[in-house]
Amino acid sequence: MIFKNYINGEFRDAVDGEQLDVYCPSTGKIYAQVVSSSNKDVDLAVKSAGDAFETWSKIPMATRCKYLLDIANAIDDKAETLAKLESMDQGKPLSLATKVDIPRAASNFRFFAGAIAHHLEQSSVMDDQAINYSIREPVGIAGLISPWNLPIYLLSWKIAPAIACGNTCVAKCSELTPATANALCEIFAKVGLPKGVVNLVHGLGHKVGRAISAHPDIPLVSFTGSTETAIDIQKQAAPFFKKLSLELGGKNPNIVFADADFDLAVDEAVRSSFTNQGEICLCGSRILIEESIYDKFREAFVAKTRSLKTGDPSSENSDLGALVSAEHRDRVMSYIDKAKQLGGRILCGGTKPNLTGEFVNGYFIVPTIIEGLEQDCEVIQQEIFGPVVTLQSFKCEQEALKMANDVRYGLSASIWTSDSSRSHRFAAGLKAGIIWVNTWLKRDLKTPFGGYKASGVGREGGHYSIDFYTESKNICIAIK
Repeated sequence: MIFKNYINGEFRDAVDGEQLDVYCPSTGKIYAQVVSSSNKDVDLAVKSAGDAFETWSKIPMATRCKYLLDIANAIDDKAETLAKLESMDQGKPLSLATKVDIPRAASNFRFFAGAIAHHLEQSSVMDDQAINYSIREPVGIAGLISPWNLPIYLLSWKIAPAIACGNTCVAKCSELTPATANALCEIFAKVGLPKGVVNLVHGLGHKVGRAISAHPDIPLVSFTGSTETAIDIQKQAAPFFKKLSLELGGKNPNIVFADADFDLAVDEAVRSSFTNQGEICLCGSRILIEESIYDKFREAFVAKTRSLKTGDPSSENSDLGALVSAEHRDRVMSYIDKAKQLGGRILCGGTKPNLTGEFVNGYFIVPTIIEGLEQDCEVIQQEIFGPVVTLQSFKCEQEALKMANDVRYGLSASIWTSDSSRSHRFAAGLKAGIIWVNTWLKRDLKTPFGGYKASGVGREGGHYSIDFYTESKNICIAIK
């Protein structure tokens, strides 16, 4: 099986004919190849997108909306196949892909089909002198770079608002997880989406991603991935004054106060720590617990974590699957080793599971809990992006707030308390773009998404996405 570029409505080999191996995370075996593209392929995709923009940007909004709804329906029809591809490609449990990733991909297209149809423009009157009104028009070609942890979910979240607003796209998925992106392009072809509206170029980030970021004919780039890569994207985009949305890493705190609903806090702390093997930028990888309940919470949290099953992603009994690659597994293990060197205590996990058969060489790690580390150590400070969490205690609200904010990231946070005044007060002091109180990962597409500090710039979601994928033009008409 070879995954090819999708350019101008056709699946094509890379210009230079190069390919990369694609590994199944749960077995460690090669299951396919994907073309390895260069700036030459990006140029072809940009030409295709530019030609398509002339027509796509001018067709009636209702027609664009119908295409989005047709895509959503096609995703629903192919949901079972897409979930299996997502699980095989990324290593996550099939049950998670079935319940979350694929339904959310369809929801992304449905939501923006409705959002663009109901987006209101603004107007104002200057006494009896003039009427001002603003209109929004598509930016042009959108460069969309998506990560490997939620392959179809996040790619669809970029494509849907971009094409709903009348833009065309040159997209890149991770070379580690090309399967569902390829299947999504098959859906575009099946529903008759005009050629060139969406183009997908496979390949390595330093080749394809950089070519997209630096291309003079791509005025907008949306990137989800690492903070370090985003720095390079900003440098590439700066000479062209591109619009940028950078959704980056997180080192998110779970703050548990003594008056919290204890059982709920434990259950959700486990879920927020280890869902998708901890490979979600919103995972709560730092758990801060009020001192008076620390021992009780630690005991319950460790016990529930130990009950999680790591193994065959296709099994209903598996709570965690494999990490996405051998390289990433080794990186996560290096942080566990570093924690031991720094005097951290491994309360559970810290090893690879004892699996047999086809999964013996898979990229699995047992969910890991660490305590006893100093606030300024790299295990506390750096995003690990795996099934590894740290426990820390705090004495008072002020100390908890300082600890929560004392990292370079600021994407999300969860607060667990029955005191509503505290929840508002504490949330106001957090430097995080998304804050949950007594819950985790309840996402409303109407609300803005993004972070503070090294977690990125720009906001997407709802009209924020529409604003990002369009340019505003003000018109002033004098009143005689």
